Amino acid sequence: MGQTNKTNPGLRKGDSLKDGLAHDQEHGRRNFLRNLGILGTSGFLLNKLPVNAMASSPLSAALSAADDEDRVLVLIRLKGGNDGLNTLIPIHDFGKYEMLRPDIHIPRNEAVELTSTLALHPQLDPLSGLWNSGAMRAVQNVGYPEYNLSHFRSSDIWASASDSDETVTSGVFGRYFNDQYPDFLSSPPETPPAIQIGGPGNLLFNNEEDFNYAISTENPTQLYEIARTGQLYDVSSVPECTYGEQLGYVRAVANTTFRYAGVLAEAYDAGRNTAEYENDRLGDQLALVARLLRGGLGTRLFVVELNGFDTHANQPMAHANLMNSLGKNVKAFFDDLSAGAIDDRVMAMTFSEFGRRIFQNGSNGTDHGSAAPVLLFGKGLNGNGHTGGLPDLNDVDNGFNLKFKVDFRSVYATLLTNWLCIPADLVDQVMGASFERMEDLGLFCQGATSTRTPGQAASLKMNAYLNGGEVVIDYTLARASNVGIHFFDVAGRKLSSPFRGRQAGGQQSQRFSLNNIGWASGIYVVSLEVDGQMYSRKVGLFR
Repeated sequence: MGQTNKTNPGLRKGDSLKDGLAHDQEHGRRNFLRNLGILGTSGFLLNKLPVNAMASSPLSAALSAADDEDRVLVLIRLKGGNDGLNTLIPIHDFGKYEMLRPDIHIPRNEAVELTSTLALHPQLDPLSGLWNSGAMRAVQNVGYPEYNLSHFRSSDIWASASDSDETVTSGVFGRYFNDQYPDFLSSPPETPPAIQIGGPGNLLFNNEEDFNYAISTENPTQLYEIARTGQLYDVSSVPECTYGEQLGYVRAVANTTFRYAGVLAEAYDAGRNTAEYENDRLGDQLALVARLLRGGLGTRLFVVELNGFDTHANQPMAHANLMNSLGKNVKAFFDDLSAGAIDDRVMAMTFSEFGRRIFQNGSNGTDHGSAAPVLLFGKGLNGNGHTGGLPDLNDVDNGFNLKFKVDFRSVYATLLTNWLCIPADLVDQVMGASFERMEDLGLFCQGATSTRTPGQAASLKMNAYLNGGEVVIDYTLARASNVGIHFFDVAGRKLSSPFRGRQAGGQQSQRFSLNNIGWASGIYVVSLEVDGQMYSRKVGLFR
């Protein structure tokens, strides 16, 4: 097998896009339609087409209209249940860890130490550069109540953001993309807000009818070929019968797909890769995302996938190979983005349906567990660190599973609100409930103002200003609330949190002496946090 050409993922060295375009056009179109589920033995599946684009909705409109509309979130799915204890080594309790895993533990002298309590699997060493530059954080003990240890069920819970005792057949995004414009098929959004690369997705972008609103593709060259050789079909000249109605629908879907193929191909042609990725599936996927972003694609949500984490047997070698792929390819991805001067607007996050149990099994592997770490990458983190506490190997449940301390939905809500800058009330609607925002992740949306939570007034009135030697913050609470005051510099770096507490509903005013908070001349951002929602104002200080 030849090596993958990383400048054009999916091509082999010696091939070119022109060579690919020389393929038979009709054959290429039929293959693409078959991949859509339009042709083949599966027949016509009206509500099960695996490829489409997110329709217009309140959420997609918010994504387009956000103050930081060029921010991007890349989700890296570690499919199969990643072993968190061998990803982030619990050096704070290494003796217990070694005792529980005598044959599969990471030796202490091989772990890549980041802090006195945090170390990486040795194959993740390429990520230490991101850590040292302040572009990596870890969230420990991520999970949810009453953890389900089925791959399928837990994957659905992570995608739908549902409680473990309720079955929701739609994804956290798909629920709100269901309210489409009536003419979506003939007039889709110009740029797809979400793309899944590497295979069909899970429920994340599905509506209740199992319709997936994200573009899903494994082969960018095929999209390129169709964009250059495909044609738009006439949806009006069809027979007036059931067959004609279905044919018109198929043509409309194909037209939408071809339009997006053209958008993708334009960005793909304009972009390039300059980093060295691993010659594997994750490398191909991240190389494609980087190339599309460097080519100017406006898509803001991507999902890529690394499979193979169900390590019931012979885990050390298998997990090491997966960690090698993750470490080298994430490093290459951000090197690529840096070369294109866009690394400051991209955030990446790993997630997996569950972790593994604390002890090894009889096959030198680990069985399904519960809580596990989530890794975050990107300059927007404004510094390295870890949150969520340390894994406690001495306080486990009856199944010898780690107890979760951070609800994964809080991580989602924080990224949507404080990174993608979607108003907090809309995020709560997407999530189905209000979850705590994790301000210690260092994410910040300058100027993004939330409007309301269920039961709160439509708009919280807040004013921040200077009065003599003090900064004054006036606001009105619709009800008794948990309140926090946070100060940031204009670059979004957190300076301090001088107040946290619960306050009664009604008018409130807080005053802080400039001598105590240490402000020099410049522009600052005052953020009022009310029950997890952030309201921000700029304040200029000129001495």
